[in-house]
Amino acid sequence: MSADDIDIYAICEIEEIAPGTAKAFDLSRVMEDGEARPFRIVVIRTAVREFAGYVNACPHQGTWLNIGGGQFFNADRTRLRCGRHGSLFDIESGVCVEGACEGKHLEPIALAVVGRDVCLCGVRLVEEEHRPFPYDDFDDTMEIMISPD
Repeated sequence: MSADDIDIYAICEIEEIAPGTAKAFDLSRVMEDGEARPFRIVVIRTAVREFAGYVNACPHQGTWLNIGGGQFFNADRTRLRCGRHGSLFDIESGVCVEGACEGKHLEPIALAVVGRDVCLCGVRLVEEEHRPFPYDDFDDTMEIMISPD
């Protein structure tokens, strides 16, 4: 496999995720059989240009980490936390350090910073089709029709 064969998708700009915060993305992944399946991920900004990413599913029962209150972190923001059962995960490695799935891992995703974008690598996504705004073909002038009564 060459570098040209690797799928790379820009999923957000760096500025969309502040350092020390996380953001969920609901994407659609193309499976080997060609079917599209939901692909929910979480991207954590760990430093100015450093990010970690995981499939947004707790290895205990597959629930989203941010289920419930929408938060990804424990109270002191040192660990990722499963909102359903409270399992705690190391941010850098994804290893569960406490809880029902201790010793298991979050599924990592490959990320790269390319220019100003955070990009997902190695996963084929369903690309959104550009749907043009209905008035894209019009110029900036307005046509007014007056009909006599």
